[in-house]
Amino acid sequence: MLFVGLDLHKKYSEFAVMDVGGNLLRQGRLENTIEKMKEFSESVPERSSMVIESSSTWYWAHRLLSERHNVTLSNPMKNKAIASAKVKTDKIDSITLASLLRGGWAAECYVPSKETMEFRELVRFRANLVRQRTGMKNRIHAYLLMNNISIAAGPFTKGFVDEVRKLNDVRVQSYLRLIDGLNREILEASRSIKEKAGSDADANLLMTIPGISYFSALLIISEIGEIERFEDSSSLVGYSGLAPSTHSSGGKTYHGPIMKTGSRYLRWIMGQCTRVHMRTEPDGTVATFYARIKRKKGDQKAIVAASAKLLRIVFWVLKEKRAYHS
Repeated sequence: MLFVGLDLHKKYSEFAVMDVGGNLLRQGRLENTIEKMKEFSESVPERSSMVIESSSTWYWAHRLLSERHNVTLSNPMKNKAIASAKVKTDKIDSITLASLLRGGWAAECYVPSKETMEFRELVRFRANLVRQRTGMKNRIHAYLLMNNISIAAGPFTKGFVDEVRKLNDVRVQSYLRLIDGLNREILEASRSIKEKAGSDADANLLMTIPGISYFSALLIISEIGEIERFEDSSSLVGYSGLAPSTHSSGGKTYHGPIMKTGSRYLRWIMGQCTRVHMRTEPDGTVATFYARIKRKKGDQKAIVAASAKLLRIVFWVLKEKRAYHS
């Protein structure tokens, strides 16, 4: 059996090929093109073990190499042998990756199925459109505040938009046109998502939690993947990056800011859902918990802690396949 470490970059990759005894058989650089990656894949005996680190460019290489080999997606944050190396180059990284894989020490990342990955990207696409639309709306609100303009109708109701359209400002009119365009794209993305998801049983369960809508539920599900891979709710909170960092030494324990190592989409949607959840259930456990933390540490830290608490509820709803009850 051979072990291959691949240090993947945007335009090129460094590779190192080792045998079972740890002897370096080959090392080099290849261009990040489909043709060159296929040539490299075919130059290595079939079903060899390969490892690449998770980055913005991992998906295409993992999919291609997995057709012939056993490919591990490695967590760069946990590969301390690379992170703490005093001499760090691409060549050394590829050798270290191969050595970690050979020794069974490569920190493995979860790789969703192709179908799950494509669906996740579609739901993320819609979420990005919604965030852009929110940005445009906030710019209009900022313009109204700056010019002391008050509109009686509720924000972005038909009456509100009609009044804003009367304003003689090129920026405001441009924002409105962008919002109209984003509304059309969001509607189209929503249709595509509904066609793919249909009546998702897990989404219906999550929608029993106040504050979680159909699309919010689908985004949460697509980011989590298989709930069975999490041992408990703490594991899911840790995966999301909503858990505080912890330092313990000399019998004293300190908790710092959140890790932010997981999905930023999951953290974002949990924050959005948590605020709606607390408005819907102002006397619920999440809202009560938020109020207690807010008094001590302020809104920002409180909403993060409340989001983590709501995510624990999400875990148990999905794990036990039962509807939420307050």
